[in-house]
Parts: sequence; C-alpha cells; structure tokens
Amino acid sequence: MYDFPIPGLGRATPYGVYDVARNQGWVNVGIDHDTAAFAVESIRRWWQGVGHVDYPHAKRLLISADGGGSNGSRVRLWKWELQKLADETGLAITVSHLPPGTSKWNKIEHRLFAFISQNWRGKPLLSYEVIIKLIAATTTKKGLVVQSQLDTTIYPSGLKVSDEDMATLSIQRDDFHGEWNYTLSPRPSPI
Repeated sequence: MYDFPIPGLGRATPYGVYDVARNQGWVNVGIDHDTAAFAVESIRRWWQGVGHVDYPHAKRLLISADGGGSNGSRVRLWKWELQKLADETGLAITVSHLPPGTSKWNKIEHRLFAFISQNWRGKPLLSYEVIIKLIAATTTKKGLVVQSQLDTTIYPSGLKVSDEDMATLSIQRDDFHGEWNYTLSPRPSPI
C-alpha cells in the first residue's frame, strides 16, 4: 500500500488484510520491495496466524483487491503466488479486483489504513518497532482491532512468470469481467 523510508534502516512497507465481518485488521510490515510475492506472503501469514483459527471450516477465501500495484489484476506473479497459496491451504481463492481508478472504494482504505494513519499522525516513524507498535495500537469506537508483525524476508523485484507456468494455473474466470474476477482452485497433488 505505502512505502515509508526510515533513515539508516531502509524502508517499511505495510500490507494489510481487513476482515470485514470481524472488523479486524492484520498488517505485515515488510522491509524490502512491495512485490506480488510479498503481497501473497502477507495473506499467507494472516491465514496461518489468524484466518485458519477464526474460520476453521473455510473452504474458500474471498479477496477484494485494488486493480494495480503488487496485487494488480494483470500481475502474473500475483496469480502464480496465489495459486501456490491455494495449493498449500486447500482453499479456493476468489479475487475480486476493484476496477481501475476506484481503489477509494476499497474497505481496507476506510476501515483500516485511515485509522492507522490517524493513530500515527505526528509521530516520528523512527524504527520498525515503533511502526509495529503504532499499527497494533490502532482501535476505533466501533471495535476495530489490529495485529501487526515485521517481515524481514527479501523479495526480489522483476521476477517473471512464463506462459508455460501461467498455463498450469487452475484459474476460473468469472463471466462478469473475468479479467478482474477469478478463482484459483487448489491443484491436485502430484502422485
């Protein structure tokens, strides 16, 4: 979502998951590039730490995502990494991208990141520890609770996914704007 330089340390890149039903946020703060691999790893960490506990019988995961950036509708690595997550978890992962120019409608902006920004307004973001603590201390009168963790993994930029790899995806495009709405189903395990 955003990239914050920290003098002497590098950058902090928060990537969030907002659970609309529970009014809960989860933010993975990376120290490297905002890539599709980082975006999916953030979802993976949410699922492993929170999602599978809150939704133990889930068979599907619905992701509402912006149309551009690391989780953009045209980003091959985003789909490739989501396929790997679907294979690992056994979840069918449905993605519904907001059309171009409409990210302001994304609930994560209004219900999570707007309040994080208000919470750390005027406070110097001098360290990763400060950022993590400020994010996790974000609450609202409507009961928003936020968890946060630091992700020190290095995510190289410029990774390419070949046509051959794309052909192996178990992707079902929706009849309505299949370029923005699609489901990645777990592939059968090789025998």
